[in-house]
Amino acid sequence: MKKKLVVVLLTAAMSMSLLAGCGGNSGSSDAKSDAKTEDTKEDSDQVAADKVAKLIDDIYVQERTDKTDEQCKEAKEAWDALTDAQKELVEGENADPDYFGRDTGDASKDDPLNQDEIGENELLVVSFGTSFNDSRAKDIGGIEKALQAANPDWSVRRAFTAQIIINHVQARDDEKIDNMEQALERAVDNGVKNLVVQPTHLMHGAEYDELSETVEKYKDKFESVKIAEPLLGEVGADATAINADKEAVAKAITDEAVKTANYDSVDAAAEDGTAFVFMGHGTSHVANVSYDQMQTQMEQLGYKNVFIGTVEGEPEDTECQAVIEKIKEAGYKKVILRPLMVVAGDHANNDMAGDDEDSWKSQFEASKAFDSVESQIAGLGEVDAIQQIYVAHTKAAIEAK
Repeated sequence: MKKKLVVVLLTAAMSMSLLAGCGGNSGSSDAKSDAKTEDTKEDSDQVAADKVAKLIDDIYVQERTDKTDEQCKEAKEAWDALTDAQKELVEGENADPDYFGRDTGDASKDDPLNQDEIGENELLVVSFGTSFNDSRAKDIGGIEKALQAANPDWSVRRAFTAQIIINHVQARDDEKIDNMEQALERAVDNGVKNLVVQPTHLMHGAEYDELSETVEKYKDKFESVKIAEPLLGEVGADATAINADKEAVAKAITDEAVKTANYDSVDAAAEDGTAFVFMGHGTSHVANVSYDQMQTQMEQLGYKNVFIGTVEGEPEDTECQAVIEKIKEAGYKKVILRPLMVVAGDHANNDMAGDDEDSWKSQFEASKAFDSVESQIAGLGEVDAIQQIYVAHTKAAIEAK
């Protein structure tokens, strides 16, 4: 009897031990299961984000195809389907969360000027373009409106040369802007007889050359085709070659910068130790001498505290560090940065005034040579005096025999 009791007790003890063991393993198993679930979720989030990144990279191209409209729509729909956490994971060759997520203003304030029923006379305003909605409406739109007001008998229409930007705006905001070929085909289909093309480009650079080549292909489809001068006019042979256009631009942008900074004159700013830096894009094209010519023009106007720079550092003496050294040597302790660009888009907001360590603002601050570094984020296109230079160029083209 005692023997049976011992067996029963031993059996019960073993059972309790097994149950306790199972109970302990249950907690560990649950933790492992939760971790695995979390890993699976993270993997799933990344897969979804990578899909959107691929769709963005697919439309981040300079060539329009029969699939472009569909691809733009697909990319936006896929983005909208992501959670906020998934959107932060979007990273591709050119894709990032800002492609769809950055707030650049209200696209509805912009007019893409792609209407038909043009009439016989068309003024096609061609810009590189920008995906910054506010800048597109104020800068490019400002020039277009000024040209339309000055030429009421001509229909002003728009074209961008950057398909990458056209796709961006279309995908994000569902705003369709014509590229050069689309705009020219629109003109042909509408029976336009007289076509004047007004580039908003700064100079006779690579973009202007490509524009001219495209227009050349269509010249036989119109009774007359004329291309007006870009903002700075003819390039000139060397850094000392300046012209009336460069003088007018130099005065216009300096006056605007001085006024915005609340100085009575550029001399008053100089006396206060303030230097103005106009940052252009820069180019490897031979037209890059235009930037040195603008510096020459500033000096000839007596604007000793005005300096020209470029994002690309082409020509070399317009590179950021080179400009910093010039201003240090001149003894100015306050710096105001402003874009020498038609639109205040990505370059103005990021390369010039951004918080990254390689922005111009950050580099000037890192030099420890200046008491203050400020930015005026405004494109040339919103300045009335600049708009009137384009108006004069268009007038000259219309009247040319």
